[in-house]
Amino acid sequence: MFSHIVVGSNDLEKSKTFYDAVFAAIGGPSGMAMPGRLMYMHNGSNFMVVTPINGQPATHANGGTIGFTMTPEQADAWHAAGVANGGATCEDPPGVREAPFGKMYLAYLRDPDGNKLCAFHMMAQ
Repeated sequence: MFSHIVVGSNDLEKSKTFYDAVFAAIGGPSGMAMPGRLMYMHNGSNFMVVTPINGQPATHANGGTIGFTMTPEQADAWHAAGVANGGATCEDPPGVREAPFGKMYLAYLRDPDGNKLCAFHMMAQ
């Protein structure tokens, strides 16, 4: 449904350390650094981290979350890599959550700029 996702950063070097680690934990490549941006391409998805074009500070979306599909094992590795590389855990610890539509395995992180990320796996019913 989407062509790409872009988040802002005030420190691309810190963001590259964080995103290279979390994406490596799930088999993704390192980001391509370009002036003012990082690009991550994996399995047909594109994720970019940029310094805001308008020159204003980058801020995170209040209530916004970016979800990445992965296995529970990948979610645990992703979460650990994020915390070890400048991110912060948020929400509940990684694990199973119950919802009216079924069980999910979720892990949440905030990146170094405060963007909220989620590892998501829909469990077999």
